Amino acid sequence: MPQKGFSNATAVYAGFWNTMAITDDGNLWAWGDNQFYLFGDDITASTRKPVKILDDVVAISAGSNHAVAIRSDGSLWAWGDNGYGQLGDGTTETRYSPVKIIDDVVAVSAAGSYTMAIKTDGSLWAWGQNRYGQLGDGTTDDRHNPVLIMDDVICVANSDSAFGAHAVAIGSDGCLWAWGTNENGQLGDETDTDRHSPTKVMDDVVDVTVSSNNTMAIREDGSLWGWGSNWHGKLGDGTTVEYHYKPIKIMDDVVTVSAGDSHTMIIKKDGSLWGMGHNISGQIGDGTDGFGAHRLSPVRIMEDVVAVWAFGAHTMAIKNDGSLWAWGRNMKGQLGDGTNESRNRPIKIMDDVVAVSSDMHTLAIKGDGSIWAWGNNANGELGIGTNTRSYNKPVLITIP
Repeated sequence: MPQKGFSNATAVYAGFWNTMAITDDGNLWAWGDNQFYLFGDDITASTRKPVKILDDVVAISAGSNHAVAIRSDGSLWAWGDNGYGQLGDGTTETRYSPVKIIDDVVAVSAAGSYTMAIKTDGSLWAWGQNRYGQLGDGTTDDRHNPVLIMDDVICVANSDSAFGAHAVAIGSDGCLWAWGTNENGQLGDETDTDRHSPTKVMDDVVDVTVSSNNTMAIREDGSLWGWGSNWHGKLGDGTTVEYHYKPIKIMDDVVTVSAGDSHTMIIKKDGSLWGMGHNISGQIGDGTDGFGAHRLSPVRIMEDVVAVWAFGAHTMAIKNDGSLWAWGRNMKGQLGDGTNESRNRPIKIMDDVVAVSSDMHTLAIKGDGSIWAWGNNANGELGIGTNTRSYNKPVLITIP
C-alpha cells in the first residue's frame, strides 16, 4: 500500500543530526538522532521516521542540544539538555518532554546553550549560558530563569560557536543594539571588548543577521552594512583587512542578506543575487572555486531570486518561479543534484519550492505542503525510515 507523504507542512528545521517540521494543524514532528532528548514527549530513542512531539505549535527554534516552541496561545515551551539553564524552567535538569516557560511570546531564538524571546509588549528576555555576556543582563552569570534585557524590541538574532557568542536586537525606533563576544569586532562598537549589556551600534536598521564572528545589517534606505571578521572577504568591502570594528557600507538597494560562517549572499531589489567571501568549494556560485577564488567584493550570480540561504560551505536559492537552485560543497549529497560532486555554479534541483532548511542534509517544502529530503542520513535525519547513510537527490518524507 502506498505511503502518504506530508501534505500540509509549513516550516522545517534541519539540525546537525536531526530534523523538525510543523504542519498547518499545529503539530510538531521530529526525527533523527535524539541523544539530547530533542524529541520531547518522553521519547529517549532516536528514530528514522517522524514522531509527533507537540500540538498547536506556530514556531520553533533549537540550540545545540535543546529546543523551544511557541504555541498558538503565545506560551513558550522547552525541552532537551538544560545544563546551563537554557530551558528557562529554573533548574539545570534535562527535560524529556516539553515544559511551559513563559506566556505572551511572539518570537524566540535559541543558539548554543542559551535562549532569547520577545514578548507581545516588545520586552526581550534571555536565559541559559552567559559566559561571554551573551544574555545582555550586565553579568556573565548563567541564568536558569528568563531575565528582562530591554524593552521595545522588534527583532533579535543570536549566534554561538566554540569561540564565543553574541546577540543583536532591533528596537521599535530602528536602533540596533549588540552585546556578547567582541573579539573580532562583531558588535560594531569600534572596540574588541566584550559587552555584557546592550550597546548601541547604529540607527535606521530594518533587518539584521549574524554569523559566529560577524554581523550584517540592512538600513531603511536599502544600504547594506557589515562588521566583524572579514575572513576571505566575507564582508565584501574589497579589502583583506582581517577585522572591521565598526560598520562599513557594502552596497545599496539590498532587500535580503544571509551570512554564513565563511561567505555571504545578498538579494537586491531587482532580484539579482550577489555573493562574496570564502569560495573554496564554489559556494559563491560564480563558476570558480579553490584557494585563489575567494571574492573580496560582491559578484553577481543569478537573477529573479526571492530567497537565499548561505550555509556552511554551500548555498541554496529560490527563484520567483519557485525553482530551487543549489551550489557549493556536496560531499553528503546535500545539494540534491544526484551526485556528490561540489558545484561552483547554481544547478536546478526541483520546482515549486516555498521553504528550505539545510545543514549536512536538506529539507524542502513544496507548494503542496509535501516535505522532501536529501543529504546525510547517518542518524536518520532524512526521516525516510532507512539505514542508507546518504541520498544525493530528493526523497519524499512519508507520514508513519
